[in-house]
Amino acid sequence: MHSIEIFTGAGGLALGTHAAGFHHRALFEWNKDACQTIRENAARAAIPGTESWEVFQGDVRAVDFASIKPVDLVAGGPPCQPFSIGGKHRGDTDTRNMIPEFARAVRELTPRAFLMENVKGLLRENFRNYFEYAVLQLTYPELTPRENEDWRDHLRRLADVHTGGRFDGLRYNVVFQLLNAADYGVPQARERVFVVGFRSDLGLEWHVPKPTHSKLALLRDQWVTRNYWRRHGVKRLKGTEPPSATILRAVKEDDGCQPWRTVRDALHGLPEPGADRDSLIVANHRLVIGARAYTGHTGSPIDMPAKTLKAGVHGVPGGENMMALPDGSVRYFTVREAARLQTFPDRWVFAGAWSEAMRQLGNAVPMELAAVVARSIQGTLGALDAS
Repeated sequence: MHSIEIFTGAGGLALGTHAAGFHHRALFEWNKDACQTIRENAARAAIPGTESWEVFQGDVRAVDFASIKPVDLVAGGPPCQPFSIGGKHRGDTDTRNMIPEFARAVRELTPRAFLMENVKGLLRENFRNYFEYAVLQLTYPELTPRENEDWRDHLRRLADVHTGGRFDGLRYNVVFQLLNAADYGVPQARERVFVVGFRSDLGLEWHVPKPTHSKLALLRDQWVTRNYWRRHGVKRLKGTEPPSATILRAVKEDDGCQPWRTVRDALHGLPEPGADRDSLIVANHRLVIGARAYTGHTGSPIDMPAKTLKAGVHGVPGGENMMALPDGSVRYFTVREAARLQTFPDRWVFAGAWSEAMRQLGNAVPMELAAVVARSIQGTLGALDAS
């Protein structure tokens, strides 16, 4: 099945859809370091099949998507900063708001399905009406704004069509849900909105994949069976047990899920990083010194999923991108460690300085979460092809 990736970044979503069986006809990204990351890995054939990847660097608003037909899937994560809790919250007035461009790609390519990812902040009350607008744009991508039409007026027209139930043009059945990456085996508590649509003429049914991992199962693994500590060859950490009532619940309830993966799980097998670039054994694994904890920014506990990695506006926010060690000290994650928290393969290297590489990772979609959703989409389309 063929696809395109827009707002590709460092390739997390692209790798996930690739793992699900989609062949990328083109990838689009404007950031030069992210483009270099894609090019370097494609040149090395870091992941089988990626050697054919071609990334086009530039403003997606200048792309003629219709010239790329046909594709089965349009996938991408439009820049999240307009709606991010850590951003300036400008929403639809932010020049980086590229959701309309994602809708244009769907309109011009008429794929059988699309997959869009964005931050949890898009669901906040401040942006509720705009999110409704985004979903309706993707439901009826041919109903474009009129010249000088405000998005609120366009929303009203779209709502009239939607509630009227009469439309013969291009239409998608759209499902959206907030997913926590930790619930799908990613060693990071990263909540993101996934919006998935299937072309309505296909008559397909689809639902968001069920979670496979849980906090309850992790607590059972750590404090009931103690298998977690034995697996890592470390002694049980005193003073870190959860309340007895929580442990009792973990004993009584079995949700059938696997344990959440922790920072310790993710970094297993990596050597301790050094600050000397010449001593690197693992790519992108150089230690940057200077991490410090402060109010509200205390790092990620090693025996829980990491806090959400963030790109930051000016440099890297150390509180979110550092590890809290059992002895009370903190240190920055290396780029390779952050890549593992985002479930990138170790063979995937990142271009640019430390801050730029970490920015790419802070903006990325966890590969394994992308793969879970993409495999579900591919399976639905594949069942249609086989029928």
